[in-house]
Amino acid sequence: QVQLVESGGGSVQAGGSLRLSCAASGRTFSTYSMGWFRQALGKEREFVAGIGRIGGSTFYADFVKGRFSISRDNAKNTVYLQMNSLNPEDTAVYYCAANLAGYTSSPSLYDYWGQGTQVTVSS
Repeated sequence: QVQLVESGGGSVQAGGSLRLSCAASGRTFSTYSMGWFRQALGKEREFVAGIGRIGGSTFYADFVKGRFSISRDNAKNTVYLQMNSLNPEDTAVYYCAANLAGYTSSPSLYDYWGQGTQVTVSS
């Protein structure tokens, strides 16, 4: 069992930056691949970024490439999402998720989810 708690969301103006954190409970964090997803009001949840178990492999949705960066610190049981050059289209609730199967962009393959943190970008 893994419990995930996101933090770092907030309101920022277009062009600004935020760093999201996701703290995981338990001693098995390094066995999970991690992902960040987001869900805007009235839209489906979509994949943002993923990272492998030891952090050597990362991949991103096309709409965040070059702007967002995912990383993890297994010693701290934490995964991060650095978001730069934010624009109003990035406004959403951001979720972190964990899965044992390997990093994937499919939300249905993730086993555990956090409660989400709101990110609001104003123009």
